[in-house]
Amino acid sequence: MSQIHIQQKRFDPIYKQIEHASKYTEEADLSPEEIKDYLHTRKILVVGAGGLGCEVLKGLALSGFSDIHVIDLDTIDISNLNRQFLFTQEDAGKTKSEVAAAFVNRRVKGVKVVPYVGNIMDQPLDWYKTFDIVIAGLDNVEARRWLNATLVNLARNDIMIPMLDGGSEGLFGQARVIIPQMTACYECTMWTVTPEVTFPVCTIASNPRIPAHCVQYAIMHFPESHDGRKCDGDRDDDVDWCLNVAQERAKQFNIEGVDYKLTLGVIKNVIPALASTNSIIAALCVNEALKLAMNLTFMKHYLRYSGSEGINVQPLEMEMNPDCIVCGGAEISLDVGEDETLGNLIDRLKQDETLQLKNPFVIFNGNAVYNSKLPFTEPNLEKTCLSLFGKHAELTVSDKFMPDDQFLRVKIKVGPG
Repeated sequence: MSQIHIQQKRFDPIYKQIEHASKYTEEADLSPEEIKDYLHTRKILVVGAGGLGCEVLKGLALSGFSDIHVIDLDTIDISNLNRQFLFTQEDAGKTKSEVAAAFVNRRVKGVKVVPYVGNIMDQPLDWYKTFDIVIAGLDNVEARRWLNATLVNLARNDIMIPMLDGGSEGLFGQARVIIPQMTACYECTMWTVTPEVTFPVCTIASNPRIPAHCVQYAIMHFPESHDGRKCDGDRDDDVDWCLNVAQERAKQFNIEGVDYKLTLGVIKNVIPALASTNSIIAALCVNEALKLAMNLTFMKHYLRYSGSEGINVQPLEMEMNPDCIVCGGAEISLDVGEDETLGNLIDRLKQDETLQLKNPFVIFNGNAVYNSKLPFTEPNLEKTCLSLFGKHAELTVSDKFMPDDQFLRVKIKVGPG
């Protein structure tokens, strides 16, 4: 079996080679002091400074890591304080990453936490290349998918950075170890993620029937009026804008029930969080980071935690999906009816439990056929695939979670034969 080096220049002597996806082949012969000194040289990126991120930062700092970096785009809200313990009431309105970094730097001698304020999707690839391990404490699937895809693309260029992903929801949580190109990536296991409630794009664009359709219409068109920025449910002006647009939309179609509470609920899709679950999941991620850094056998891919009845932990070994749109073939074939519209086709892609595309845009022969940010493409949703593409075609499909250089190839065959 071929030998794959993980961050060869920075991980010698700990990382030697991998011949199996769950175990390093050479043991590190280092004393405790040498291990401690070695941990001080490892550069760790924590993505997210919320409930999980705060716990991860604490765990890393108290476990021997000293070169820690954290990125988050959010500011602190009073509602965060019950579970994000690095913040106080006086910190409300300040940026999470900067306050969290300052807190840890004050409390733990010899540790340097470097904060970044911004969206992970806006960071250059060269920035990601500098890290040895990435720990994701994100609160949404879209950002996880983008980060996973970015690290998989780097691995194709022999820059292999392990990703540790944690997530929590009430009394339940999960943690996983992803070694790009060696273990199942995040996208390979999308079937473990509960699909978000989505509405057919044709219905939202042309024939809304319920109040939520009107709100989704406003959310879908929000970036057009805000320089491409996504609607933020924590910003009152964003919610107010969506509310006004949704109410105007509702009037056009005689729909009642669009109010502030509904609008906020559709935008935020709030997931409950518990401090106890966060601390358990964060501890698992920090534990795996230590094992990776010290050349110990790490967790086999995925662990589910349930605290609803006692404590139940289920480790699972995930297999790489050869048809994964990120680390696999990135190509699918579909049969399309002669009367099937582009909108119907897009809805099929969104409703696929494996793909779980959220807001796909479609390119054919180098031209944009549909993109929610391009109003002139919206009429194409009502046109048949036959009229747009002919009987055989290969479409290029992407989504916000995919890096700029990554696409899904969709081969379609229209009608019989």
